[in-house]
Amino acid sequence: MGFLDWFYYPLAFFGLLRLQRAKVLFLGLDNAGKSTLLQMVSRGRRGIVAPTLHPTLEEWTIGRVVFATLDLAGHQEARRLWRDYLHDTTAVVFIVDAKDPGRFDEAAAALHELSAMEQLARVPFAVLGNKIDHPDAVSEDFLRDRLGLWQITIRPIELFMCSIAAKTGYGEGLRWLAAQL
Repeated sequence: MGFLDWFYYPLAFFGLLRLQRAKVLFLGLDNAGKSTLLQMVSRGRRGIVAPTLHPTLEEWTIGRVVFATLDLAGHQEARRLWRDYLHDTTAVVFIVDAKDPGRFDEAAAALHELSAMEQLARVPFAVLGNKIDHPDAVSEDFLRDRLGLWQITIRPIELFMCSIAAKTGYGEGLRWLAAQL
């Protein structure tokens, strides 16, 4: 819990401050780090994470925004079910493994398909290029180009390079996302 949360929670508890609620989908290909990020943010630590088989719901707060997050599996068969969870979505965190250029085209296709969906027309996307602590990770400019982020212009979308394992970069992306709501 951050410093400001210690201030906001008592005010919200006594009805003196209204917290905003947001439904956030954690999406991306399998093995990108979605469940690890959710575990890190909600529990403050990471552990051994098995591949996601079923949607996982967690709640956590950044400032005055309460995030109800859904971690959805990212393997090819599961991506067909993402549409079932789009209703009332207010933000998307899309995670990409920055050390796996062999899957960038697949990640770009999934991201562009999501960004074209009517239900997400006004939803901000925080794209996290994860695993930058690995020596094979690509640069931010390279990842931005390979994902074709310059082609997505109808919504707020931003790329943040991060390492969930090293606890860097993702906080900036989540704070940006909270500011977009």
